[in-house]
Amino acid sequence: MNLNIDAIKGQTFDAIVIGSGISGGWAAKELTEKGLKVAVLERGREIKHIEGYETAMKNPWEFDHRGRPTNMAAEEYWAGMRTGYTPAEEHRYLFENDKQNPYIEKKGGFDWIRAYHTGGKSLLWGRQTYRWNREDFLANEKEGVGTPWPIGYDDLAPWYSYVEKFAGISGQAEGLDVLPDSDFLPAMQMTAPEVHFKNAVNKKLGRPVTVGRVAHLTKPGKQHTDLGRSSCNYRNKCMRGCPYGAYFSSLSATLPAAMRTGRLTMIHNAIAAEIIYDESTQKAKGVRVIDQNTMESKEYFAKIIFVNAGAIGSTSILMNSKSNRYQNGLGNDSDQLGRNIMDHHLGAGASATIEGFEKDYMFGNRPNGLYIPRFQNWGKDKRSYSRGFGYQGGASREGWGRGVGADGFGAEFKESLTHPGQWTVGFGGFGEILPNPENRFVLGAQKDKWGLPILEFSASFGQNELQMREDMMNEAATMLEAAGFKNINAYNKQDTHIGLGIHEMGTARMGTSVKNSIVNKHNQVHEVKNVFMTDGAVMASASCVNPSLTYMAMTARAADFAVNELKKRNL
Repeated sequence: MNLNIDAIKGQTFDAIVIGSGISGGWAAKELTEKGLKVAVLERGREIKHIEGYETAMKNPWEFDHRGRPTNMAAEEYWAGMRTGYTPAEEHRYLFENDKQNPYIEKKGGFDWIRAYHTGGKSLLWGRQTYRWNREDFLANEKEGVGTPWPIGYDDLAPWYSYVEKFAGISGQAEGLDVLPDSDFLPAMQMTAPEVHFKNAVNKKLGRPVTVGRVAHLTKPGKQHTDLGRSSCNYRNKCMRGCPYGAYFSSLSATLPAAMRTGRLTMIHNAIAAEIIYDESTQKAKGVRVIDQNTMESKEYFAKIIFVNAGAIGSTSILMNSKSNRYQNGLGNDSDQLGRNIMDHHLGAGASATIEGFEKDYMFGNRPNGLYIPRFQNWGKDKRSYSRGFGYQGGASREGWGRGVGADGFGAEFKESLTHPGQWTVGFGGFGEILPNPENRFVLGAQKDKWGLPILEFSASFGQNELQMREDMMNEAATMLEAAGFKNINAYNKQDTHIGLGIHEMGTARMGTSVKNSIVNKHNQVHEVKNVFMTDGAVMASASCVNPSLTYMAMTARAADFAVNELKKRNL
């Protein structure tokens, strides 16, 4: 008996965080720094910062297949192949095998890109970091789309600033309402053709262009160096993992900060199967996990639970958490669990070649580009669709790789490739997808090898997105033409799915009432108030800017609220 009591005691914490990605890492940091004893349940394997980055220092010729996916990888990473890059040899070890982690597309297509290991997709994100603007939080209510947000920009503004200072965001202040400024580290430099483009588009079309705002350290402060982080080396091999800790990730920043409190316990290979609901207290009391290797089932207990397994993962855990009170999934009185899958739709834009600037070059391999803020349906601009899109892209000079497949051979040909090639430029749109309850996933009847339901997705673009894509293509070409660039190639890829942006959002939205949503303005599940969700699942709309900064701010805010409520004995 004593052994069982000891075992339960060893599995009991003040707080449990499910997932160690961007929002999970922030939850762990904030809760431990506020004095709580925290367990992070990570479903994947352990990866250690620096030594765990297997390919970070490899040269191109050291990859057996020169970086390309093998035929077997192409078959097994079938969803990843749609991205065109995730199964590449240099960083495939950080992405999940779709064949071993199956899901089903029932209607339309859905690209579900996953990363099950310490830090999750925080090791793999694009690092583009933008605040939402005021209208982003108001659009649903004004347009009668989805459900209104119960919070606004002012609720998050101080938390944006708080997380930006810790993460380290490089960028240029522009004073734009459509793209609020952050607390910036020095901006990365534009190339000469990019400066020309910025000036031409601003003068001829009245549109601002700025350098990308990225979570890279350009001038680290003490709070960064104390964690062993240092300046960006401009290698642009970020997706292999950064041994310098130059870009923000859970592994380089929030988890080490949590670990130094002495109050963090990391538990790997622990697949969260369900949240355990106590009918008598009407609270969650713990989490049941399945060891991904041994299949052993185990329970962990805590006063509060932060669910941060990603928009799809977090919601599927709630769906699988059934009880007498919640037979359709924990907190699912509104039947909104799994609905309103959103993302940023990609695959439309334009590219061109640039004449001149032969004497100009660029420093290193800048892991960044330009950003063109949304200008559609903003101010006096009106379009035939609602919401809008921003562009990401930039200009670069061709390197030796241009010789692959080119005509030529011999010493003279090889020598020519040692010189910089032509300047090229390209921009792709990041468009907002509207919430649609029919874009959803459900728990299927088939089970995976851990006995958990395989998810079934139904998701497709609506007319609003299809109209927007045409505009994304045409406006990109218009701006390249305004800059005087040549050989413009405008495109709108027709085989693009929701999920390609890897910004999955929705599925457990925040709202004003238990009747229209899953979580309240404090990120609490409405009727199970000791369960918090702060990742992409809670988004009631998608904006058109990258969402991770908003997850960070929302998580820090919710953690502060949760600890205060604990102190008041309200949880």
